[in-house]
Amino acid sequence: MEKTVKANGWGARDTSGLLSPLEFSRRPLGLRSLPDDTGHEIVGVVTEVGSKVQKVKVGDNVGVGVIVDACRKCDQCVNDLENYCPERIDTYNGVLPDGSLTYGVIPILCPLRYYGLDKPGLHVGVAGLGGLGHVAVKFLKAFGTKVTVLDISPDKKSYAIDTLGADGFILSNKPAEMEAAAGTLDGILDCVSVFHSLQGLLDLLKPHGKLVVVGLPEKPLELPIFSLTMGRKMMGGSMIGGLKETQEMIDFAAKHNILPEVEIISMDYVNTAMERLARGDVKFRFVIDVGKTLKAV
Repeated sequence: MEKTVKANGWGARDTSGLLSPLEFSRRPLGLRSLPDDTGHEIVGVVTEVGSKVQKVKVGDNVGVGVIVDACRKCDQCVNDLENYCPERIDTYNGVLPDGSLTYGVIPILCPLRYYGLDKPGLHVGVAGLGGLGHVAVKFLKAFGTKVTVLDISPDKKSYAIDTLGADGFILSNKPAEMEAAAGTLDGILDCVSVFHSLQGLLDLLKPHGKLVVVGLPEKPLELPIFSLTMGRKMMGGSMIGGLKETQEMIDFAAKHNILPEVEIISMDYVNTAMERLARGDVKFRFVIDVGKTLKAV
């Protein structure tokens, strides 16, 4: 029987939410056939590959996704959408065939191309200029669309326009600004992860416009059906992409030099980072330099 691999990380041991050093066991490489990703929003250097791996070799710099495995037989899997497989195993709190748990973080992927909001000349809104939103603006500008950012913070206006290149900015908590822009957008990417009204966003859409939700509020949102139906508008959502979609977006980002704005921290700073995150004191994502942290120990 193959031995498991000992690994070190940081994790919450109780409901306090505080993170502390944690040693755990990872399954041996090659427990199931590929594709077999081991995390998400993680980059690093390959130290070992399975016997059937052809595209990656030891020493390569890689990013890893959110799916550990999928059935590879259902309609979703055969259409390169294994991210929607009903038997998908996630890298965070997923249960592997041997009964062990997976470890990882939550996903992020831009659905603009799937919903047809990547066409030059379209006018697209991005609601919520945070970790998701600022990357969405960069992708949209690279697609050649006109971009308007919607946010409740006036402090973000100059950054949205002067740094990210957005074409406009609307304070979404100011009715006069929202009303002035009514019916002007072909689509909106809703990146807001707290409870909010959809009425104003739907009113901003032109007839046949699309509202795509990627934020994940804890409470259900109310859907104004009248606003949706009267303009033959569409509302949809998206989670992560499959391997094919993910690779396409990575290639596009590399071609257009699309990089997220992050603050790099060491592992022992993680609890402070969590407190700052709760206060919204981050621009726009914390990235833990695991390799440098381990070398310092």
